Amino acid sequence: MSNTMIWIVLIAVMVLSMLIQGRLQSRFEKYSQVPVSFTGAEIAGRMLAAHGIHDVQIVSIEGTLTDHYNPTTRTVNLSRDVYYGRSVAAAAVACHECGHVVQHATGYGPLKMRSAMVPVVNFSNSIVSWVLLAGVLLINIFPALLWAGIALFALTTIFSFITLPVEINASSRAISWLENEGIVNYETKPMAADALKWAAYTYVIAAIGSLATLLYYISMAQRRS
Repeated sequence: MSNTMIWIVLIAVMVLSMLIQGRLQSRFEKYSQVPVSFTGAEIAGRMLAAHGIHDVQIVSIEGTLTDHYNPTTRTVNLSRDVYYGRSVAAAAVACHECGHVVQHATGYGPLKMRSAMVPVVNFSNSIVSWVLLAGVLLINIFPALLWAGIALFALTTIFSFITLPVEINASSRAISWLENEGIVNYETKPMAADALKWAAYTYVIAAIGSLATLLYYISMAQRRS
């Protein structure tokens, strides 16, 4: 891929990322107006109990769409709008995070791979910018340093792509359980699926952006070698 094409992809990714984030916010706000019978926290508790999981705590955290499952602390962390919300949006997000808990409990392969990579990727992220910068500055003296930075960045790219099936599977589990429990119906199920679809798009565009950036660094290293 030429440098021009890589730059076009990177610019397109930045624009799409902003558009998707805006769409996700608008979808969440819209579906937050569609009521269901339980709060996000109550739905999360019911989904965990239905899967025989009783050692995971459901807690409220600050922020908007900051929801996540932390396997280290064994907590499902729900933003206030999701934790206390009685809406299709809250139900979808809460069940999505519980989908990750079920993945963890059942040993879902991609999640195990992703979890195993977390310490390495965290370390890589803490130094990769400095290694790449030093590699560019010292390319004529120590060309291997830039390739070391590229290898570190490649870990982030691999991590981004491994994340995709993890997120998509968690959403699938969430929608299936919500429908089976009768919390959503033929009218509200597409709304829940749509909310999670736009959330998944953020991971897709991030993975594409990471790959395009990796190709840019590789192209740079090849030109300067």
